[in-house]
Amino acid sequence: MQMTPQMGYDRAITVFSPDGRLFQVEYAREAVKRGTTAAGVKAKDGVVLLVDKRITSRLIEAESIEKIFQIDDHIGVATSGLVADARALVDRARVEAQINMVSYDEPIGVEVIAKKICDHKQTYTQYGGVRPYGTALLIAGVDDSRPRLFESDPSGALLEYKATAIGAGRNAFMEIFEADFSDDMDIDAAIMLGMKALYSSTEGKLDASTLELGIITLDNRNFRKLEENEVATFVSRISEELKDEVKEDESEEQEDSNE
Repeated sequence: MQMTPQMGYDRAITVFSPDGRLFQVEYAREAVKRGTTAAGVKAKDGVVLLVDKRITSRLIEAESIEKIFQIDDHIGVATSGLVADARALVDRARVEAQINMVSYDEPIGVEVIAKKICDHKQTYTQYGGVRPYGTALLIAGVDDSRPRLFESDPSGALLEYKATAIGAGRNAFMEIFEADFSDDMDIDAAIMLGMKALYSSTEGKLDASTLELGIITLDNRNFRKLEENEVATFVSRISEELKDEVKEDESEEQEDSNE
């Protein structure tokens, strides 16, 4: 039997391949890429998190699937990948947030909690007998007078974004974010941008019962998940707006052809 080049280098997390790769970490990233799409968009007055829960059977109760979690009053996270791994990280993050409040009598910073999560994930890439967390997180919140949005991958890497996505539909989302994101958007415009990306990735098949939206604004500094009727309002708005755009494009094409 012919041996593949990576044989022997993906058996343990502590073994580097000759070209400097940790295959177990890369496999964990693949688990994230196969997960449901989660997105975050930062506005001038807050942050929004969006997740398409991708219900695979009509027998599943949609509310039993949770992909957006609250860490502290002012911090929330969205996940993609192995949900059980994400829950373990969320529980750890909640404990860290409460320890900070008891120790320093102040809410933990968004960047601080993001780094603590990433430090913990990184340790699982260098010890034998464990595996990397097969989940990526989008960490959103407000610090002092500005919104923050961080992305953490299975390796423990941390990046701050204005808008980003994780999961199976990341590339499609990033194309729309690159084209349409603006620094002066308010929270409503940020939600609509995220909904536009969701609409595009699902080919217009949006269902409020299978979507999760979480927002936090500078005004009240309290992270909350939107109710289904609130989500349905945004679904209706984006459907109408994009249908109108399609009609305008078709009419312009018709005019061009007539000329």
